[in-house]
Parts: sequence; C-alpha cells; structure tokens
Amino acid sequence: MIKTQKNGIMPTGVFTPARTTRRVIPGRIAAMVATLLLLASFFGCVSRPAEPKRYERVFLDVFDTVTTVILYDTGERSAGERFDQLHALLLEYHRLYDIYNAYDGLNNLYTVNQNAGKSPVAVDKRILGLIDYAKEMDVLTDGRMNIAMGGVLDLWLQYREAGLNDPGSAALPPMAELEAANAHSKPGSIVVDRAAGTLSITDAQTQIDVGAIGKGYAAQKATEAMEQSGVTSMLLSIGGNVCSIGTRPDGTPWQVGIQDPYSDGNLCVVQVSGRSVVTSGTYERFYTVNGKRYHHIIDPETLLPSTYYDSITVISDDSALADALTTGLFCMPISQGQALVASLDGVEALWVLPDGTQAQSNGFSVYLVP
Repeated sequence: MIKTQKNGIMPTGVFTPARTTRRVIPGRIAAMVATLLLLASFFGCVSRPAEPKRYERVFLDVFDTVTTVILYDTGERSAGERFDQLHALLLEYHRLYDIYNAYDGLNNLYTVNQNAGKSPVAVDKRILGLIDYAKEMDVLTDGRMNIAMGGVLDLWLQYREAGLNDPGSAALPPMAELEAANAHSKPGSIVVDRAAGTLSITDAQTQIDVGAIGKGYAAQKATEAMEQSGVTSMLLSIGGNVCSIGTRPDGTPWQVGIQDPYSDGNLCVVQVSGRSVVTSGTYERFYTVNGKRYHHIIDPETLLPSTYYDSITVISDDSALADALTTGLFCMPISQGQALVASLDGVEALWVLPDGTQAQSNGFSVYLVP
C-alpha cells in the first residue's frame, strides 16, 4: 500500500488549480534530465546481494549416529566455513560427553566414571552444565531420566550387543544383576562443584550415562553458537534430534518427517521455525530374545524396556529439554505424560501406543503439515 499525502488527493470530479505556477526554462529541464539519466546509470551498476543457496553436509563421526546439516548461505566458501565451524563444535561435545573412550589431554565423562569413588575430576564447564541440567530433568520427570543408571544401562548394552552378534544365544540380563547395579543408581552420588570446576562420583559403583540427553544438549548449544555467529537459516539433525534456526529463505517453515515406528516411511510431517523436534522409538536400538524385541529405553521402575509406547515425539524451543522428555515420557503412563507436557510452556508431544493408536498434546496439531 502506497501512502499519499492527504492534501494531494481530491474527491473525484473536483478540480482545484494550483495556487502558484512555477516557470521552468528549457535549460533547467535539460539539466534535470541529465541528472536523472546519471542516477539511473549509477543505480543500474549497483549489484544486488547474492541470493542464499541451499548447502548440505553429512557427518559420521559424532555421537555414533548420522548427522545431517542443511543451511542456506550466499556462497560455497562461506557455507563450507560454517560447516567446519559446526563440525568442530560437535566434535568437542562428542569427546566431552563420551563415556566409552579417553582422549589425550582431556578429562571427559569417561575420565569421571573411571574415577568413581576416588577424587573429584577437573572438567570443562560444558560437562558441568550438562550434569546440572540432567539433574533438573531427573526431578522434572520424577526420576525417569536418571543419568546415574549407567550400571543398569551398561548391562543391557552388553547383552544386546552379544545378542546381535550371536542371535541364537541372545538372552536377557539376569534381574539379580540389574537390581544390584540399580542399587548404585542414585543421582545424589554425582556431585558438581562449580566453584572448584570439578565433577565427582562418591559411590565407586555408580556410572554416568548421558545417552538420554547428551545429543540434545550438544545440539542445542551448537545451534545457539551458530546462530550467534550469524547463521540465519539452518536445520541440524543428529539422529532423532532436530534443531532449526529461523526459516527457509522464502519464509516458509522447515518441514521435519516423523518416523513411522512400523515402516520406513513417515508417520507425519511437522513444520517448525526456530524450534526443535526430537523423536525416540522402540525401532532405534533393539535385539530379539525368544522372538520378542527388547529396545534400549529402560524403565527405572521395572529395569526392563518400557512397554508404554512405540514412539514419542516432542517439539520444544530447547532440544535438550525435548531429548530428556522423550525418555522421561516413554517411562510414564499416558495420563501422567500428558499432564507433564501440559504444564510446560511451548512444549507439545505425540505418543504412539503399542496398538498403533496415537495421542497428541493440545497444541501438537498446529505443527502438522496437512
């Protein structure tokens, strides 16, 4: 809409002559024309900003999963620098949160676990931040997102890997061993000392496992860093953890497919702008014992794989919160899970129950692509 000065518009059919008439001589007209031509020539030579193009890269060396990044940038060189920056950030978080491997000159969570029951370990503040946040999520989910369950989860990992390597001999971890490990699954045994910059485990048999929150926390922090560095349009997917910055250049939201737990297709597609989408499901990591599947999401109450759902998706502004919630919600009844989601601002969820039926939080449908 073009706005025009009010006194320059007259009602239809009404003519009001100008109060004064200005004489314009031919020489002045020529000068005006020359000036306009010069300005037109000048502005015609000014180049327009380059249109952003779509670039994509895949990383296979962070968090033991496939990481895909899509971003829009004005040039291949600039996009390459962005990819390198993001990759370096994710590698740092991967090494810090790794509980299986040591790295020269770095105290990571593996180092902390190895020193359980011994002295505190000086660690990077990004480890302390993760542990503090994970403890908050344990409280929020009423103990269902417990990073002190490393002993229990390690038993399941050992039996799952043995069952995958030799399906004919696949077996379940003995309940007595699970209960013995669970006796040392107390979050209070993990102590953060912010002033000293240390992390310690007071119980020698307690082990930290951040598999339920590490990727989401790292994805959130890395995405925030990229946004602060000037990225305005990016989609990051680390396994089932998806973070977005802004929209696509044309202003349309990012579209994210939600995995159907019963096929290779999508259950649905959601659209987000600057938000995160995290999905956890029974189809991700599992093995079979006597014809029955046993997945990797362990219920702290039963010490067995949760049987409430086959898939849960959470949409939130924070990928760490969404990641923690997918695990916490997986281990609680639907009524309790819905009440928890309803109590959190800006959080929506989709549950897929074992019989294939679905349940949604009140605002989830807003994000669905028709």
